[in-house]
Amino acid sequence: MKIACLHTADSNIKIYEDAARQLGLPPGALYHHVRADLLLTAERLGGLTTDIVTETADVLQRLARDADAVIFNCSTLGPASSQAATAAAVPIIRADGVLADEAVKAGGKVIVFCTVETTIGPTTSLFEAAAKATGAEIDVRLIPGAWALFRAGNRQAYLASIAKSVEATHEEGPVTVVFAQASMTDAARLLPETRVRPLSGPTAVLAAAMSRIAAV
Repeated sequence: MKIACLHTADSNIKIYEDAARQLGLPPGALYHHVRADLLLTAERLGGLTTDIVTETADVLQRLARDADAVIFNCSTLGPASSQAATAAAVPIIRADGVLADEAVKAGGKVIVFCTVETTIGPTTSLFEAAAKATGAEIDVRLIPGAWALFRAGNRQAYLASIAKSVEATHEEGPVTVVFAQASMTDAARLLPETRVRPLSGPTAVLAAAMSRIAAV
């Protein structure tokens, strides 16, 4: 089994490898390809453009030629996965799409945290579409200043700012909390053990990829 992963940040490789070990995948089952420039361009231009979508879809299709499934791990560029999937012979799985489907299953209020401003639009559209099946209420929130910390290489401060935002939801009653980006995953370790764990994509999307490969 070979699962190719397209990332826009090097740091997400370790997060996915940790998830793979938790699921019992053998060493080397994941192949990682990083294109940070795609996200940087989207940030510079203020969002997706046709050219960015086309280039991202081309990268996904190339990865699909030598893999049993491809995981696309960028919430800002996520819509490109639909274009890529039309011409790929293997599943191309949008990580936050799997996460959205999982998050809305129980209905109720779903708070989706993001740290990149350019992902607000794509993430909102994705989660609201998924929520139609269950009637879940979607609340997408940007954590101010967090992405600047990430870009500056201050990962601990980045994760701490995320954990602080999650803690602030404790008084809002029963909610499902979601991390829209894989880079946010380890912030869960900073939360008190009594808190319900936020949903994060890597483990769920790898499990989905394994299931789709097995179904072929």
